[in-house]
Amino acid sequence: MTVSSFGARLAAEFAAGRHLCVGVDPHAGLLAEWGLEDSAAGAERMGRDVVAAAAGVAASLKPQISFFERFGSAGFVALERVLADARAAGLIVVGDVKRGDIGSTFAAYAEAWLAPGSPLEVDAMTVAPYMGFETLSGAFPFVREHGKGLFVLAATSNPEAREVQTAVRGDGQTLAASMVASANAWNAREHAGETVGSVGVVLGATVELGDFGIDTSVRAEPALPVLAPGFGHQGARIEDAAEIFGGIGHAVLANESRSILTGGGEGLTDRVRERARLITEALYGRS
Repeated sequence: MTVSSFGARLAAEFAAGRHLCVGVDPHAGLLAEWGLEDSAAGAERMGRDVVAAAAGVAASLKPQISFFERFGSAGFVALERVLADARAAGLIVVGDVKRGDIGSTFAAYAEAWLAPGSPLEVDAMTVAPYMGFETLSGAFPFVREHGKGLFVLAATSNPEAREVQTAVRGDGQTLAASMVASANAWNAREHAGETVGSVGVVLGATVELGDFGIDTSVRAEPALPVLAPGFGHQGARIEDAAEIFGGIGHAVLANESRSILTGGGEGLTDRVRERARLITEALYGRS
């Protein structure tokens, strides 16, 4: 059986005008707003309700793994149930795990999150490449053979990252720009002829990408998937998405978490629909 690439699945969502990525961040404050216990059961309830609200409306779901992991084994059971619901609903799931290591250790992380049939299986995972892009190679077989994806941290919105990510390498590229270039090169080599690549980058919507050496006017082939946190609660306006991302905006997954989750379960579906409408309108000028 031929497995569709992760990029092909993204391309189908983008063709349908879906660019919203709904975050699932069950931290204590939000659980209290929802009237839920700060427990694995509370995290599970929130997650499963978000899946139900996002199905057929958002392009993807992004659970922040740390908020489940803090409950130990019970938290992972809760997460597995949320992931099972998301798979059944046909949602693309990006596991926000930010794993990074070398050799067999990183390959084991990739197996945990990307191997078909794993209890924690997701469609893509966020990865930290700061020991070198090639340290991610343990995940590449899952991308090639099983239709999985990666989102490589490149220009993140936290201020502490700026000094590292704007550091200039010997070839004149910033570290952030080198991650974009490496992802583009991998996609061009492995996914030539496809519309969207399967290895993307994380670019914060709140940063000035030019300051990180990233040229948003360059439209790669295949398109470079961009996971873009920072909209809503963190300050970036979703209405400005086309201006922020320019020529690469057609492959953006606009992530929103707190701006959707704040307010509790009541009205959740309406909030998801409204944010989905706004990102579509921002990128295409239509609803």
